[in-house]
Amino acid sequence: MRRATIVLAAVTATLATLLSGCAEGEKSGPSGDELRLDYAYYNPLSLVIRDQHLLEKSGAKVTWVFSAGSNKANESLRADAIDVNSTAGSAALLAKANGTPLQSISVYSKPEWTALVVAKNSPITSVAELKGKKIAATKGTDAYFTLLQALQTAGLTARDVEVTNLQHADGKTALERGDVDAWAGLDPYMAQTRQEQGSRLLYRNADFQTYGVLNARADFIAQHPDRVQAVVNAYEQARVWALEHPNELAQLLATESKTSLDVAKETLERTVLKVDPVPGEAQRVVLTPIVPIIVADGDVRSKEAAETALGALFEPKFAQQALR
Repeated sequence: MRRATIVLAAVTATLATLLSGCAEGEKSGPSGDELRLDYAYYNPLSLVIRDQHLLEKSGAKVTWVFSAGSNKANESLRADAIDVNSTAGSAALLAKANGTPLQSISVYSKPEWTALVVAKNSPITSVAELKGKKIAATKGTDAYFTLLQALQTAGLTARDVEVTNLQHADGKTALERGDVDAWAGLDPYMAQTRQEQGSRLLYRNADFQTYGVLNARADFIAQHPDRVQAVVNAYEQARVWALEHPNELAQLLATESKTSLDVAKETLERTVLKVDPVPGEAQRVVLTPIVPIIVADGDVRSKEAAETALGALFEPKFAQQALR
């Protein structure tokens, strides 16, 4: 509890500075005292911050925007609809390589949030058997990049299958209706279809998952470092609470995602929240193999663009400060 108290004090102090600056006319987004953030079912800490009003309690006005997937989170950031978003590391890399001026400022989880899923009665028992099959996936997300890496393990590429680009929840529906042969799933929908429909996790590999990261636009970081720090501090406060209250966290996820408590618990069993929040080498290691994949898939204009983006992706100072 001592750490939680310290983090709460840091959030309060940071926001006090933030709001005093606003009183002098400092602006960000539509109003001078506003923070625009996303929340997502794949990011449990965002649900805690939103539910407990951790930023609002200290005086900030927060606009919350729902992200249905990393691709949607990046669309919101690129459109200047939000200032800080939450994505998979691979999605942040792809966005930066394609010109979105963002940096990853904190790590919120190390999840195994995706796997290749088939229906209960599917005859498919291996990745190799996916050749020529129709697979639902959300492009620009960890689910899609995990699919591509899984195909590689069987000597296949995206050209050997038919990828149907659907948002995560729609991919689950397509699998259950029999419209696709497999789905690159995402929790909590993946846990839900497994429990409620008997769907099978065909292929799992936690090493293909590229962490959950917070990202902010470069202009927002430069103009409002106190606000960025307040967000990262709040995430650390939420992390402390989540680790100390796993049952309450599961109930919150179940309520927000409108799934059962058992689905939420399974999702959280695959979600490591006790992780170093400072972005850097650990994320670089898992993202490096993604570079040739997104180049070969035609997702970026060049290998140089992807490598340059990876080299400039991380801004660790805010997470480092939050831990002091």
